[in-house]
Amino acid sequence: MLYESLKNKETKIAIIGLGYVGLPIALSFARHLSVIGFDINQSRIALMQQSIDPSNELDADSFKDCDIHFTSSLEDLKKASFYIVAVPTAIDGHNIPDLRALKKASETLGKVIKQGDYIVFESTVYPGCTEEDCLPTIEKISGLKMGIDFKLGYSPERINPGDKVHTLENIIKVVAGCDKEALEEICNIYSLVVKAGIHKASSIKVAEAAKIIENSQRDLNIALMNELSIIFDKMGINTYEVLEAAGTKWNFLKFSPGLVGGHCIGVDPYYLTYKAAKLGYASKIIAAGRYINDSMGSYVAQKIIQHIIKYSSDVKAAKVLVMGATFKENVSDIRNSKVADVVKALKGYHLNVDVTDALANSDALKAEYGFPLIDAIATNYDAIIIIVPHKPYIDLDNAYFASITKKDALIADIKGIYRGRIISRQYWSL
Repeated sequence: MLYESLKNKETKIAIIGLGYVGLPIALSFARHLSVIGFDINQSRIALMQQSIDPSNELDADSFKDCDIHFTSSLEDLKKASFYIVAVPTAIDGHNIPDLRALKKASETLGKVIKQGDYIVFESTVYPGCTEEDCLPTIEKISGLKMGIDFKLGYSPERINPGDKVHTLENIIKVVAGCDKEALEEICNIYSLVVKAGIHKASSIKVAEAAKIIENSQRDLNIALMNELSIIFDKMGINTYEVLEAAGTKWNFLKFSPGLVGGHCIGVDPYYLTYKAAKLGYASKIIAAGRYINDSMGSYVAQKIIQHIIKYSSDVKAAKVLVMGATFKENVSDIRNSKVADVVKALKGYHLNVDVTDALANSDALKAEYGFPLIDAIATNYDAIIIIVPHKPYIDLDNAYFASITKKDALIADIKGIYRGRIISRQYWSL
C-alpha cells in the first residue's frame, strides 16, 4: 500500500505550489513523511530553504523537525508517488476563471507521474474542473490512464490566512477519490496530519461544489450586510448597533459589512456563476451578491467626497489617509485587495491620497496597484478611512486622530472598531 510506503519513507509526497495553502500542508506532512516542496518561483524556494515563509504566515519554528526538500526541479519531483496540487486559482479582469496556474501544474504532473501514483487537487475550482480540465492534460502528456495507471482525488483547502486557531490539523477535511480504493488511500494519508476527522464525499464534483459554496454563502451574507448598511445610512441608523440588537436572538447569523477581497470569498463565487452560465443558467442571487460587494469600494469613496465637498473650499487640495491595504486584517497578502478600488475611486475625484499599512509591502503595492505606502503620516487630513483594522490600529484613540486631521475631518471607520470613541471629529462607519 502507498500509505505504508510513505510512512516508512520508502517513497515521498510532493506538494506543488507553496503559497499560503501549500506551505502549511507541506510542513504538516513533513513532520511525518518525506516531503518534496515544489514551486516554480526560485526566489520563494530560496527563502523557504532558509526557513522563511514568503507569505509571512509561519515563523521559523514551523520549519523545525521537518523532512522536506524545497525545489523547482522536475527531476526532484519525479521521486514522489503522492502529489498534492495547491496552486492559486484566480479570476481575470472580466471576472472569468483564470486556470493558467492549474493547467501548468497539470502539465507538470503529466511529465513526472508514473504507474501507481496518486494526484490530489486542493485548489478551489468549479465542479467538474478537476476531471474535465485537469485530467485530460495529465493523461495526454503522461500517456497514462486514470483508474488504471494512476489515481485521482480532490480535497478542498480550508486554510484561513491569519487564523492561528483554525489550522489544517483541527479542521475536518473533505476528501473525494476517483474510486473507492482511491478514496480510502487518500483518507488514510490525510489522517496522518488532520486530527479533526475526514468527511468522505461521494464524488470529486461533490467535494469541488462543497468548497465553492462555503465561500459563496459567506459572500452572500456579507452582501446582505452591505446592502443593509447602505439602507440604514439613509435612515441615520448605525448598522453595527442594529446588528448588536438583532444578534441577541439565538439563531441570528452574525455577519458584518465590509470590503470583500482576497483570493477566496471575492473570487470563488465567480467560478460557480461561470460554470452555471456554461450550462445555460444565469445566476441571480449569487451574481447580485457579487455586484453589491464589488461596488462597496466606490460607495465608500462617494461618502468621503460628499463630506469633503461640504467642508472643503478646495476639493483638489484635500488630503485623505487610507489605513490598511491588505485584503484582510493581520495578514500581509495584498492579492485582490479591495482597498485598491477605494484608492482608485478617490483619485478619480482628484483627491490627494496617502496609504499606510502595518504589514503590506510598499514595492508589491506599487507593482500591483500603482501606489506605494507613504513614509510618514501627515497632520492635515480632511478624511481618514480605516479599512483594514490590523492589531496595531485597534488601540488608536480620539486624540491620535485629532492630531493628524483638520477640525472638520471625517473618520470613516469601515468595520466600526472605533464606534463611541471618536468625539472630536465627525464619524461614519458602514
